[in-house]
Amino acid sequence: MTGHVAFFGDGERSFALTPDLIIELERKTGAGIGSLCLRFPEGNFRHAELIEIIRLSLVGGGTTPKEAAALTDTYAAKRPLAESFPIAVAVLQAVWNGAPAPTEGQAPANG
Repeated sequence: MTGHVAFFGDGERSFALTPDLIIELERKTGAGIGSLCLRFPEGNFRHAELIEIIRLSLVGGGTTPKEAAALTDTYAAKRPLAESFPIAVAVLQAVWNGAPAPTEGQAPANG
């Protein structure tokens, strides 16, 4: 499972979409993961899709479902899109591309 780490709400958070959470994301949004991955970076999305990507990827990153719902409600649903949009795009790019390539001097993600 690959993911993304970013400041969200009150601190650094891990975000990841596991295969089971991808299925749940598709169910909740009515959109396929391929469609979301392709159109989201272009800014073609619904607010509910953005919220679900953030919420479910928080759960995938280790946040409890209850806390993920509270964080998403406070720091995504009621805040400017510019704050959550980059996180959602990064999460979808991690699903699409896998782990980012290591930078110089950094060990590969798998060891």
